[in-house]
Amino acid sequence: MTTPAVGRPGDIVLVISDVDGTLLTPDKILTPSAAAAVRRLGVAGVGFTLISSRPPRGMAGLVAELDVKLPFGGFNGGSLATPDQTLIESHPLAADVARRMLALLTECGVQAWVFADGDWRLKDRDGPYVPLERLTVGFDSTVVAGFEDVIDRIDKIVGVSANPRLLGRVEAAAMSLIGGAAAIVRSQPQYLDVTSPSSNKGDGVTAICRRIGADLARTAVVGDMFNDVAMFARAGFSIAMGQAPEPVAARASAVTLSNTEDGFAYAIDHLILPGAAAPSSAPAG
Repeated sequence: MTTPAVGRPGDIVLVISDVDGTLLTPDKILTPSAAAAVRRLGVAGVGFTLISSRPPRGMAGLVAELDVKLPFGGFNGGSLATPDQTLIESHPLAADVARRMLALLTECGVQAWVFADGDWRLKDRDGPYVPLERLTVGFDSTVVAGFEDVIDRIDKIVGVSANPRLLGRVEAAAMSLIGGAAAIVRSQPQYLDVTSPSSNKGDGVTAICRRIGADLARTAVVGDMFNDVAMFARAGFSIAMGQAPEPVAARASAVTLSNTEDGFAYAIDHLILPGAAAPSSAPAG
């Protein structure tokens, strides 16, 4: 077991957690310890919600299981929804940006997943990581011949490859091709997420705090990958998981144990609750 770096936050009134790689194990399991830690936040009067690269639809089961009462963020914060799946904010990719990104993925031989209109669309159901994504989001893909019919309503494009070096080259090429016209970030080593510039976890946690009246300076965030760095820069206190890449961990206020060691629960019990605010100052559900 590694020894986590320990920081001491101020009066925390809200915790916003990433899902895959943070709240869940590598097998997409919510451990009893993690679920109990969320309940302890509620007892302490600390608000809790989620932000993820998943579509809101793919977070419904977890939102229900954890009895999340606050708005949560899907598509790296680009879509905010209520616990009953009512969409309250969304930021689709510009159509011309989506076309250029899809053309680049085709040129590089990288499979594209497109999330639009609540669906997960792809051209090849036998492509890499499809079964894993089905397990992750909890619904099946729709096989299509192309994406032009939803080109102006795409919430997220994912470039998918079992070759991380190839995906790294595609990431660099995408940055050069479309630059600031999109948020381009790795949510997992095998996934390159492309969303609108406003669809990033920094803007996402800011929007959640604004909507519920929580102070960003008294908000803690927990994450493990490069798409979490944007929210690390906004929140008053940030925690990286123990297995996070070093450049990600370096941007956090503290580091907990890995997601195979119940690092989320450790973070709540040792890094959040010791500095939590009194129940009266927590945001309302």
